Amino acid sequence: MENSNQNPNTNDPPPSFVIKIPSYEEVIQSQSQPPAQSLFKSSQTFTQAFKSIKNSEFYVPPPSSSSSQSQSRDSSTPSAAANQAGASSSSAQNRNAILVSNRQKGNPLLKHIRNVRWAFSDIVCDYMLGKNSCALYLSLRYHLLHPDYLYYRIRELGKNFKLRVVLCHVDVEDVVKPLLEVTRTALLHDCTLLCGWSLEECGRYLETIKVYENKPADLIQGQMDTDYLSRLSHALTSVRHVNKTDVVTLGSTFGSLSHIMDASMEDLARCPGIGERKVKRLYDTFHEPFKRTIPKHPSTAETSAQQFTPSEVKDDEKETSHSSKRNKKESDLTVKSALSAAFAKYKEKVGMETNHQQEHENQKQ
Repeated sequence: MENSNQNPNTNDPPPSFVIKIPSYEEVIQSQSQPPAQSLFKSSQTFTQAFKSIKNSEFYVPPPSSSSSQSQSRDSSTPSAAANQAGASSSSAQNRNAILVSNRQKGNPLLKHIRNVRWAFSDIVCDYMLGKNSCALYLSLRYHLLHPDYLYYRIRELGKNFKLRVVLCHVDVEDVVKPLLEVTRTALLHDCTLLCGWSLEECGRYLETIKVYENKPADLIQGQMDTDYLSRLSHALTSVRHVNKTDVVTLGSTFGSLSHIMDASMEDLARCPGIGERKVKRLYDTFHEPFKRTIPKHPSTAETSAQQFTPSEVKDDEKETSHSSKRNKKESDLTVKSALSAAFAKYKEKVGMETNHQQEHENQKQ
């Protein structure tokens, strides 16, 4: 009994699905209801037929002309985007390439530009190596035929570039006179002159300038340590026979470079590991003058080593006095001759001017 009270639903059958069938009366009532209004009613005109459709929720107004234009633009955007992508890629390639003027077509120098890309373009300079750098190519053989070519090309550049390079190809034997003219023209117009004796060398110059376009100038400077000991060792090891161990000894003994420079030879000799030769080298380095004076007369040691007789000494004194007098006379003569020539030219000019004035006066009369 207890088990049957605790689980009353154990013997119940599972629930079943009941299908409700409408009765005859319900079917008749559903048929007697008025039918729903139809959207497609027969009407006399086209507007009346579609008026109800416009008021319904299924109607969507047609797109306007502006939207159609926007759609056409949207349809053309893929091609425009492709064109922009191509233009951006070409501009990026041009940034990393040397732009070559069309007037350089046929120049054999282009065959030797191998490590950097290059492309032809309509530019004023011969080679555009960056935003602010350019190069003009000049052959000395061509310069001998057209001496004014470089001047006019530099004038065409104007002040559009900070770095203006004149790349001169030396392809003649007698280079003194033409190279002097090119150097003078480049210096007067603030241009950098680079001379190459072969086309390969000229091409290497262009490649190097392009590669180091965006790199700082500190890259080519020597790296130097900032601590005091390394700078002290760099300074003292430039003296011959002084090594880094001696630098550490001197630094620990005297403390600074100024004290080492002011030390005497006895103080330097007291340092362990520094012999007489190193002491003499250091002392002479710090106390010798920068400008060396060359003695005009032989040293006393050499004169004492040689034995002269009194007659020889007198002859030497006479020769020196005669030579000094000759030098004075020659200098006087040169100065006098220069002044006399200048005065003579001035007199000739004055005489010519007076003659011209007299002739004009006579013609007027």
